[in-house]
Order: sequence, then structure tokens, then C-alpha cells
Amino acid sequence: MKLEVNNSPFNEEQVTKLNEVLASLTSQQKIWLTGYLSATAALEAIQVPVQTGQNVSAPVALPVQEATKPKNITILFASQTGIAQGLAKKYGEQLKELGFEVNVSSMSDFKTNNLKKLDHLLVIASTHGEGEPPDNAISFHSFLQGKRAPKLNHVKFAVLSLGDSSYEFFCQTGKDFDAFLEKLGAERIVDRVDCDLDFDEPASKWFESVKEKLQQGAVVQSLSEKEAASTVLSVPTTEYSRKNPFHAEILEKINLNGQGSNKETIHLELSLEESGLTYEPGDSLAIIPTNNEKLVSALITSLGFDPKKQVKVGDETVTLESALINLLEITVLSKPVLEKIAQYTSNEELQQLLSDREKFKEYSYGRDLIDVVETFGPFNWDAQQFVDTLRKIPARQYSISSSQTAYPDEVHLTIGAVRYEVDGRERLGVCSTQVADQLEVGDKVRVYVQHSPNFKLPSDETPIIMIGPGTGIAPFRSFIQEREERGAEGKSWLFFGDQHFVTDFLYQTELQRWVKDGVLTKLNVAFSRDQEEKVYVQHKMLAHAKELYSWLQEGAVVYVCGDKDHMAKDVHETLINIIAEQGNQTKEQAEEYLANLQKEKRYQRDVY
Repeated sequence: MKLEVNNSPFNEEQVTKLNEVLASLTSQQKIWLTGYLSATAALEAIQVPVQTGQNVSAPVALPVQEATKPKNITILFASQTGIAQGLAKKYGEQLKELGFEVNVSSMSDFKTNNLKKLDHLLVIASTHGEGEPPDNAISFHSFLQGKRAPKLNHVKFAVLSLGDSSYEFFCQTGKDFDAFLEKLGAERIVDRVDCDLDFDEPASKWFESVKEKLQQGAVVQSLSEKEAASTVLSVPTTEYSRKNPFHAEILEKINLNGQGSNKETIHLELSLEESGLTYEPGDSLAIIPTNNEKLVSALITSLGFDPKKQVKVGDETVTLESALINLLEITVLSKPVLEKIAQYTSNEELQQLLSDREKFKEYSYGRDLIDVVETFGPFNWDAQQFVDTLRKIPARQYSISSSQTAYPDEVHLTIGAVRYEVDGRERLGVCSTQVADQLEVGDKVRVYVQHSPNFKLPSDETPIIMIGPGTGIAPFRSFIQEREERGAEGKSWLFFGDQHFVTDFLYQTELQRWVKDGVLTKLNVAFSRDQEEKVYVQHKMLAHAKELYSWLQEGAVVYVCGDKDHMAKDVHETLINIIAEQGNQTKEQAEEYLANLQKEKRYQRDVY
């Protein structure tokens, strides 16, 4: 492809340069450049000189589409780990590029009296725990159900739900918002889409449908000349994700528990060198694990299939053995999976189990696919049909326990190995025991960073209270490291607990050094099994109730990390009791006080 001066608006010098560049471009680069130049020209509405022979005449302006006020779109996200927030921001940017006026907001930051002013509302909502809204959506979720919620007949809306089908109330928060908005009179733009852990494709299809509806009949403003002029060619960078994970090398692997402990907690150090991956304290690292090969072998034997049989998983064709080791989930029994499996057997016991919520919940806890195959067979299926009933193996997320400021090319994790017994057979946590039993220094694991915007350090002057027993200490190790590196002056207080002082005091040496150096202002520990009566972190909180409340009054931010159903629940109730007692308030007033802390991002939780 070459340009000629006599039929182009370029002079000879420009033609020479253009031909040199064009000769070096790939077909894909040429296509991209064509679209880029076309879009830029249209957006700038620049005046193009017209060549007549060797002389340039007066410029002729390109026609400009008459600008009218674009549709105003509000995107609200309900996000615990940051996935819904990431999608909301990405989709918001894409709509802005199309010329729409877009406001992207956390539900906790959105003023409910602005609902009456909305034109179009997009909701992207994850579901937390057993069908509960994330922390940043609790108030908004309650408001839409209450008597003060306004009629929204003027609003057009769409909902994208994110969830995990292994939980009983799959995508419940998104379903709730979809129902609330409809009940308030809002008009649905497109049907709600419920996404499992492998959300990329269905979420993208949902947004394309939304975008198409929004563009129908919409006249959008073009970018200003200033904005268009500031558009620059950017060098593409590798974006690591579930679909394209980074293969991180293990630099160090240490069992943090002493000999004789009931636990095995692995401190794992991974190299991020040359990955370009960045993270902040409070973020998580996702590991895409592989299933235990012995478990896979036992499952295939139970099924009676040939392990080398070729099967298709998505766009990949692999052996059955490879599919079950690397691609598919086989250890978690979700209701959608068992409903698919039930289609291949006439076993009445399985049908009854699926129709009884409590029995299903009891049976599925701690059991895996081998139990199903051996209990409810025979099944009338082939290897491909069996594979089609399963979902892709989900990544396991772990709170990062290092500061990138302190360790620029590394990321550290604190992983508790999960082992238990059901029906006389040992069960293993997929990722935790892969790390503990199978991986060594020099091996590589598939990872990507999951940013957590709702669990972040405040300004360096602000006091922080951190409550994290067991592996819940992970993000607080990163918090303390970060504050040490920055020379932060704000006070810090850590409540840590585990079973035994001698064997289970995770990161003891580091913590004691930080206390000695003044980096960590206060450290209170609770070891539940070192005395007859069990002592937990909430008991230590109560013992220091007066000072803890004083810190809250000074503006301290409270962080909780760990088990949601037990520890976090107990800590929450303890905080309410301390606020009520020390602040001379009723329980209802104390609950409101804590709810306000949450709204102000002064009470943040990373719970699971």
C-alpha cells in the first residue's frame, strides 16, 4: 500500500514518512489505525484543507451532527470484593466514550433523594454470603423496600447480578434490586442477567444489549476539540485476569505454625517480576488452582470412563483427565449442577433431596462429586454429557499480606490448609492443600490481582483498629508494612487471636518488633485454648472497651477480616455493645452509630 501525491492531501515529505510507517504495520495495526483516524476526525469535526493542484484553497468544514442533551445514565454498584465496582467503572467509561453523561457510584455514596432525578439506571450487584447484599449496599437495599422509596415510573433500568451458584440464594441481591425497581414502577430496558463466577461473557453480552437499547434514538454529543486533541495512542499492556492469569514463581513457602499445632498456615511469597501487576493493601490475589490428581483418578474410576477420552470444554478440546484436573470444579456441590446431573438418573432419592432445601444443604456440605456418583447412580450419560453438567473451576481469593511499597516485585499470602473428614474419607481444600502439599519453591501458580476498593487504608494521620484472628491477620500485615514504609503517624491497634500462643502466634516476631518500634501502637492477643475457658478477640475488645470507644470518638477506622458467620458476627455485636455502654446509648442508637461508621467507610469488613 503506497500513497501518491497527485491524489492525496499530503505533500511529498509527508507521503514519504507515511509510506515508511505503513510498510512496517501488520494488517491488524492498519485496521486499528483506520478506525482510530476515522473516529478522531469525526469527533474533532476539524476543518480539512482541500488541494487543488499545488495550491491550498479555503478550508471546508466537515458536517457536524447537531448536539442535543444526551441521555443521563447512573450506574450503581453493590460490591464486596470490587468485581462489581470494576465492571461498573469499565462500562461507565465505555458509555462516556459514546457521548453519554454517566455517573458511576457506590450505593453507599448515592443520595436516595436523587432517585427522582434519574433518567436511566444500571445496577451491577454482587451477592454476599447467603443471599445478603454487600456492606456498601445494605442501606440502599433497605431503602428501596421501605415506605420512603419514591415511585420511579420515569426511570428505565437494567440489572446485572453477580454470584456463586454453589450458594443457595444465587444472585439474590441482584434479583432483589430487579424486583424492587419493577415494583416502584421503573421500566426494564433489558432482562436481568445472573452471572456465576465465570462472569466475563454473560456480563459482556448484557452490556452490549443495554448499550444497543440506549443508543436507539439517542443523539449524543461529540467530544470537544480539546478532548479529541488530547486523545493519544497508547501502547497496549498485558492485562492479567482469570482468562489470562500471570504465572507467578514461588520464592518462599513457610509453615507458620509450630510443631504440635492443630493447624497448618502457609506463608507464601510469589514473584511479580516483569508482570506489571500492582496492588494496594487490602487487595486480594486470586489463584486458579488445579484439582487433586488422586481425587480426579478416583472420580473417573467411579464413573467408569476412559481418562484419555477427548471432551470439549468451551473452546478447548482436551482429555477427560485434563479437563477434570485443570478446568472443571469437582469438589463443591451446587444445586444447579445437581439438577443437571439428576436428568441422567431416575434415582428418586436424588429428586427428593433436590426438593428439600434443608436436606440438600445438609448433604452438600463437605461432599463432592464422587459421593454423588457412588450414591445416586447409575447414570445414563457419556463423558461429554457429564462434563457439560459441570462449571469451570473458580479462582480462590486470598487477602494479600504484603505491601508492594515494601516488596516491589513480590506478593505474599497467608493460606490456611483446609482438611476435614466426611463419611470416613478425608476431604481437602482444593487450593489450600495444593499449596501446602504439592507446590514447592520454584513452581509456578496462575494468579491475578483482585482490587478491593471497599477495604482500604485511610490517611496516614487517622487511627486504625484491626481485628483479624487466624489468617484474618493477612491484610493487616500489609497495612502495617505500608504504614511503616510511609512513616505514617496515625495510631494503630491490632486484635489477633488463634488457638495456642506457643504454636499459633502467626508473624509473632514481626508484630513484636513493630510494637517495639512504635509502628504498631497496641497489640492484644487471644489464644482460645490456652486456658479452660475459651477467650476470643471479642473478649479482648470488651476488656478494653473504654479505650476502644475513645479511639472511635477520635475518628478511628475499624477493620474486620475473617470468618463471616461466627467471628465477624460476634465482633459486630461486641462493637454495638461497646458503643451502647460507653456512649450511654440504647442498642438501637448504637446500631445506628455503627451503620453511620459503615457509610463513612470507618467500618470496613473483608469477611468470607
